[in-house]
Amino acid sequence: MAETESGWQIIRGARLTDPARRRADLADVLIEDGVIRAVGRDLPAPEGARVIDAAGLLIHPGLINAHTHGHGGLARGQLDKATLELLLTAGPWLNAGRQLADKKLSTLICAAEMVAKGCTAAYDLLYEYPLPTREGMDAAAEAYAEVGMRAVLAPMVADRTLFEAIPGLMEALPPALQKDVEGLRLRPAEETLAAIADILRHWRWGQADIRLAVAPTIPHHCSDRFLCGCRDLAREHGVGLHSHVGESKVQAITGIRRYGRTLLAHMDALGLVDENFTAAHAIWLDDDDLKLIRDRGAVLAHNPGSNMRLGNGMFRLRRALDLGVTVGIGTDGVNCSDNANMYEAMRYASMASKVQTPDPRLWASAEEIYHAATLGSARALGFAEIGAIAPGMKADIVFLDLTGTAWIPHNWTVNQLVHAEDATGVRHVMIGGRFVYRDRRHTRIDLAKLAAEAEAARERLEAAAEPLRALCARLEPVVASFCPGLAAQPYHLTRYLCDAPGSGV
Repeated sequence: MAETESGWQIIRGARLTDPARRRADLADVLIEDGVIRAVGRDLPAPEGARVIDAAGLLIHPGLINAHTHGHGGLARGQLDKATLELLLTAGPWLNAGRQLADKKLSTLICAAEMVAKGCTAAYDLLYEYPLPTREGMDAAAEAYAEVGMRAVLAPMVADRTLFEAIPGLMEALPPALQKDVEGLRLRPAEETLAAIADILRHWRWGQADIRLAVAPTIPHHCSDRFLCGCRDLAREHGVGLHSHVGESKVQAITGIRRYGRTLLAHMDALGLVDENFTAAHAIWLDDDDLKLIRDRGAVLAHNPGSNMRLGNGMFRLRRALDLGVTVGIGTDGVNCSDNANMYEAMRYASMASKVQTPDPRLWASAEEIYHAATLGSARALGFAEIGAIAPGMKADIVFLDLTGTAWIPHNWTVNQLVHAEDATGVRHVMIGGRFVYRDRRHTRIDLAKLAAEAEAARERLEAAAEPLRALCARLEPVVASFCPGLAAQPYHLTRYLCDAPGSGV
């Protein structure tokens, strides 16, 4: 991230978002060396403190993205009617031909969008083929540092392909396609684990609040030996674990068929689920799973945009909160949910809780959504000093223009923040007391240059990916038939709206 701003600063005359108050009150915020020291009205400030005039602006803590994929930046807009399994089928060509500069560029695209849309930290699961590399992870870290964000970066890894992970899928392919798919086989577990260990040993970005984690991508895409190896590396180096768990019904059914228990129960039996564990999506987690997450002190990363975009079903946010589970909110990757807008993710999270029942007592409140997107997501990242504007917290602050249409009139701050703001009101973004986005412009990167570089990369990568794209086009009809058939099998939980009695869908 950007180096912390040194010295004293004071924000004067802002309206301060406070979930305990219906309408934000005026407040000053005193900052020393990038850390908030006091919040209140008419605060005294040390002589020489820099004054930031925030009259007419609403401030809130930077939103925190609990789950995203920086490698998806260069693949935005490539897919339309794609399930999760079709997205995974397309993965080889979506990420084909990437050079080191492309890995940085893809992440930079996502980070630039997040900052411009009020997000100051992210948990980013990054994919490199055939192995994660120290150079690739450094390139992604450089992207976050250039934009000025905090991040947790996790190599996203597996030792089984989609076709090996889902029982019967390989056998459903014609023999010629089976032979082609063999060429997509991943590296052995030991080789991938050694590559992760190398990254962990040589990480140099911790002082910049760009940290590491380990991400065994999907439980059944990993052998038990591989899952345990990821667990051991995370514990040895004191970093988090992050995995996609129960994202689709195909995953849920596969867990029962492969392990005789839910995916989460299997991961727990292997010792992966603890206070440093984050389960992304969690749509198909049952009550026992949710209680296990709660009891282990783990976190769920709710990604409502991609959950709907990929047709995976509706996460039980109300139930998770009622059971005492910590929930963060994420955007997922822009290759599967189209943007990295945390305001939109909050609104989707609210709406998705409301379409599941006509009883408003069972809906999530705006305050609960706001908490999830700030302190809940901070808990997923393992950052204790972000997610709130309060003494002792880092000065990661978003300034919204109250003359924007979302705030005319300004009636109920948190409600409008969740349901009305769409990022067009973002005037400034401060991280560690330093403006990384000011007067609606990035202060550290040239967006026009970024766009030109991305377009040049698109043309080159499109040509390089053509052979794999053709292979994936041949695989798609089989996956598009087999996986929905598997998802049609009974499961003890229903999360599709079309499963609701009398839905008529």
